[in-house]
Amino acid sequence: MNVVIVESPSKAKTINRYLGSDYRVVASYGHVRDLPPKDGSVRPDDDFAMSWQVDGKSQKNIDDITKALRGATQLYLATDPDREGEAISWHVQQLLEDENALQGVDVKRVVFHEITKTAVLEAMKHPRELDESLIHAYLARRALDYLVGFTLSPVLWRKLPGSRSAGRVQSVSLRLICEREAEIEKFIVDEYWSIEAALTNAKGVPFAARLTHLNGEKLDRLSLSDKAAADAALAAVRANGYRVSSVENKTVRRNPSPPFTTSTLQQEASRKLGFSASQTMQVAQRLYEGTEINGETVGLITYMRTDSVTLSKEAIAASRSLIAQDFGDNYVPATARVYKTKAKNAQEAHEAIRPTNIHLRPKDAARSLDDAQRKLYELIWRRTVASAMESAVLDQMAVDLSDPNNKVVLRANGSVVKFDGFYALYQESQDDKASDDEKDRRLPALTKDEAVTLSDAKAEQHFTQPPPRYTEASLVKKMEELGIGRPSTYASILKVLQDRDYVRLEKRRFTPEDRGRLVIAFLENFFKRYVEYDFTADLEDQLDEVSDGSVDWKKVLRDFWSSFSQSVGETKDLTITQVLDALDVDLGAHFFPPDETGSDSVARACPACAAGRLNLKLGKFGAFIGCSNYPECRYTRQFGVPGEEEDPELADLASGPRILGQDADTSLDVTLRKGPYGLYVQLGEQEPKEKGKKAPPKPKRVSLTKTIPPSTLTLETALRLLALPREIGDHPDTGQKIVAGIGRFGPYLKHGPAYCSLGPDEDILTIGLNRAVVVIAEAKTKGRGGGGRELGEHDGKPVSVRKGRFGPYVKCGKVNATLPRDADMDEYTLEEAIALIQAKIEKVAAKKDAPAKKKPAKKTAAKKKAAPKKKPVKKAAAKKKPAAKSEPAKVEEAASGTN
Repeated sequence: MNVVIVESPSKAKTINRYLGSDYRVVASYGHVRDLPPKDGSVRPDDDFAMSWQVDGKSQKNIDDITKALRGATQLYLATDPDREGEAISWHVQQLLEDENALQGVDVKRVVFHEITKTAVLEAMKHPRELDESLIHAYLARRALDYLVGFTLSPVLWRKLPGSRSAGRVQSVSLRLICEREAEIEKFIVDEYWSIEAALTNAKGVPFAARLTHLNGEKLDRLSLSDKAAADAALAAVRANGYRVSSVENKTVRRNPSPPFTTSTLQQEASRKLGFSASQTMQVAQRLYEGTEINGETVGLITYMRTDSVTLSKEAIAASRSLIAQDFGDNYVPATARVYKTKAKNAQEAHEAIRPTNIHLRPKDAARSLDDAQRKLYELIWRRTVASAMESAVLDQMAVDLSDPNNKVVLRANGSVVKFDGFYALYQESQDDKASDDEKDRRLPALTKDEAVTLSDAKAEQHFTQPPPRYTEASLVKKMEELGIGRPSTYASILKVLQDRDYVRLEKRRFTPEDRGRLVIAFLENFFKRYVEYDFTADLEDQLDEVSDGSVDWKKVLRDFWSSFSQSVGETKDLTITQVLDALDVDLGAHFFPPDETGSDSVARACPACAAGRLNLKLGKFGAFIGCSNYPECRYTRQFGVPGEEEDPELADLASGPRILGQDADTSLDVTLRKGPYGLYVQLGEQEPKEKGKKAPPKPKRVSLTKTIPPSTLTLETALRLLALPREIGDHPDTGQKIVAGIGRFGPYLKHGPAYCSLGPDEDILTIGLNRAVVVIAEAKTKGRGGGGRELGEHDGKPVSVRKGRFGPYVKCGKVNATLPRDADMDEYTLEEAIALIQAKIEKVAAKKDAPAKKKPAKKTAAKKKAAPKKKPVKKAAAKKKPAAKSEPAKVEEAASGTN
């Protein structure tokens, strides 16, 4: 028996069919172990020794592999054909060796770049040993990411409370977004005008031209800076007749773009399909692993993590054959196009992303694919085929029109597609390209010295625009240009930035949150070298050199750690005042925009006391803006530019509660107050605790909902809030009461024992029975909070993925299992859900079967006296607690492990 290891169960089933009954293909389910999220997992003082941890789910997968190896003589490690795949194979082999499961078993590595029967069988004929250079490159990247995350993040927590984490590539990517936002804020808008003329040639055919020269001088974009200048230019244009002074014709060839690499696929899928980088990679993974076509499961595209633009000879030949068949011989170049990779060290996958079968047209594959798969497959197919097609040929024409004195010159541009070539199938989209209709205009026939007639002319006002915010596509492109990160890691980097609330994606463009800007300002002031683009790119180049065996991986780590640890040590004596001063210099203009005179005194004036000056402050829960007259003035506000989200009528709450009136039943004051988590109403005051007695009960408080504007809050509304929860009525189907209230997580409905959250547009005070029944029904269908999705069945029970109060989870009958942190609930599959459910069932069963722990016998009085005294625990030890916060410290950790 031969055993083959791959990552996913779906891939395992497909490959097992190809190999037959002499092979057993088992899934590792991705990485089987990782560095534990705690200090000491990478030890620089011990020559960068690493400790690895296998979680319960991964241990089960290793146990399954161990069982499969009983009686086997050959183990083939067939994980993905890149650095991460090599690492997974290495981890699997190491764990099996530790369990003595490889005695008498020959271990080989096989790689294939597409999941087709031909490719898999061919790969099995050429096994090899594990590539140590790739493994070392993985270890170096993993160690670097760990050391940066677990060393730099605690510095942020201490010196900049409220920060989540920092990372080797994550932080540099965040810097790009923050710098672009700063450019936009500093941008000064300029007014300018253009003059457009409408003309006709001698035959009366109309065309358009624009003013390029006035009074014999060439105009630049800002030459006509106001209406007066524009009106003078317009008068000069209208006062003259024109002749053709020059005609320039040229033929231009447009060549097709090369086939997709990982980064260009992410960019184009973002532009054309609106896919995020993560979604693109998830859909591509499913296309790579395969689907059933004509009764056979086959992978539809080659491996999707690659820097290469080359195609195999077979793929080129198939493309040329299809082009001749579908478009004609004139669309096939005389010589086949061969693309060469420009990347310094292309990913280990040796081909571009292409269809495994060029002749499987999108319309034929569509019936076997979901909508996202269909769109992405068609995009890849079109790009691949177009890359092998003939160039497009355009005739371009530029005509200058002059007045008799050559003082006023107009220019007309136009072009005509003479031969569409690859345009017939595909054209690459562009990022943030200025609209330019001139190139698409078609000009009539014009000859030199020909007289033309001016029909009309008009002046148009414009304003210069700041540089646009980054889209996912343009950010990935910029990162690739700078050499920051590697294409296989871009998706996880962008996801981490959003998960950490450092940036938000609005209208498909990245805007930095204030938290993100604070982190970057801190790093640029105190760790500048480690967020520099050149430094990060140079380190990536060194890691690439490790992967090809030309540099020792531990030397790279030593060189980095010696300077990095020193920089961290220099921040130990850094005071909060120094941090605030540095942040104020960098971000003062953002939080307190200066007026036309350049003064920020108005923006910094405290709206509560009028005498204080607003500054950045650091508190237990993070940074905020507060008054310099604290504690006399307790005015604070969350981050944001003044006036954006702040209600000036609430400034009085900084100095104390606002009395709305008295409750008629209790004669207690009803007040509106501002707490650390927002606004709330309160009945009465907190009574002081008397010595030796129990603490008195807290006064009733209820949070103010988003549907109630605080500036219009009345006593009547406040009393209705304080009276919650309220009964709405009986459910028409169950007869159980429906209750509305406000809890820890916001407004809710309670139906019997079940709760469901109310959306932000629902009014807790006015929602009626009919609407409540609908909300409860929708919550039951979609899962808590909405967003549920049925996946299929398991053991006769429906399996669904839902969004819960504490995150997404899968449900099968009465069993619930939380999704892994990096999983996307919209892309989660039935196979993954079943594995998660099964692991949860086994975990619960193991706990039940475990013997109960015996309670220690109580000590007698004599034994108590004889017992040695325990040494007092030093209070300083308690300061180590933040290190246990593994989630923020696991900087940029994703499937690739190289963020």
